[in-house]
Amino acid sequence: MSTRLETLRAALQAAFGDAVRAFKLECGEATLTVGASDYARVAQQLRDDPLLRFEQLIDLCGVDYSDYRNAPWDGARFCVVSHLLSVTHNWRLRLKVFAPDDDMPSLSSVTPVWNSANWFEREAFDFYGIVFEGHEDLRRILTDYGFIGHPMRKDFPVSGHVEMRYDAEAGRVIYQPVTIEPREITPRVVREEHYGGLH
Repeated sequence: MSTRLETLRAALQAAFGDAVRAFKLECGEATLTVGASDYARVAQQLRDDPLLRFEQLIDLCGVDYSDYRNAPWDGARFCVVSHLLSVTHNWRLRLKVFAPDDDMPSLSSVTPVWNSANWFEREAFDFYGIVFEGHEDLRRILTDYGFIGHPMRKDFPVSGHVEMRYDAEAGRVIYQPVTIEPREITPRVVREEHYGGLH
């Protein structure tokens, strides 16, 4: 294992101790998992601690772990994954946090720490229904304002619930129940256990 990643592991363990739920070094990448109650504090310290200095949030996304790897998932369903970069120390970190309530997934917003999280959190809210407490403008960003549901959840129907079309008689766009018959035209792909060198 790289000495650089071991140095990062030691710095994270020293900084967060019991707040670390899991830490993995796989394929030359570091992944830190923390609890929802520690998320905001950990994010702030990741940015401000001189031994860590993760100045940039590169990406933030939601994940629905139900039916993970084509098997039932034992644990919280919704996760937020962030990718961070320390320009100062030239290292990267994947930060994961699971929302404790599957029915109403909610986590602290990290926009006060990294303002680049703003639209990423809006996207995770729009697609997965994850609420970010403290976000100043949490509203849909990619679907219509009247859209019902969250389309990236694994239980959301592929065809959706409503369809939109232009009605020449009414002279406007109308919404109506879906008339498409659902059918699967793409075969489901199940990869080998060690696909891509992962063990």
